[in-house]
Amino acid sequence: MNPEDTVEALPPVDDNTVTLDTPIKRGKTTIDTLILRKPASGELRGVQLVELLNMDVATLIKILPRITSPGITAPEAAGMDPADLLACGSKISGFLLQRSVKTDASLVA
Repeated sequence: MNPEDTVEALPPVDDNTVTLDTPIKRGKTTIDTLILRKPASGELRGVQLVELLNMDVATLIKILPRITSPGITAPEAAGMDPADLLACGSKISGFLLQRSVKTDASLVA
């Protein structure tokens, strides 16, 4: 078997993972990555979708505790580095687009 014939299996890339520039500290625990999941419609109660698309800070702070793993609190979300909050906001904005729109805009491979 030639080396060219072998294909290394790469671990699957989770597009919903955000690596934090500034980890969140919770007691002795440090959270350095957040996994975001697409919220269900009920989890968006009390939130205006246009504010999520505009990445409104107060709205992001409200929604992040509902959709992050490990779960974070609203005060932890409020204390996030702005760059990390922006990274999370861009993932959340992508959740609100239909698949066909993402494909048309080349946002999905």
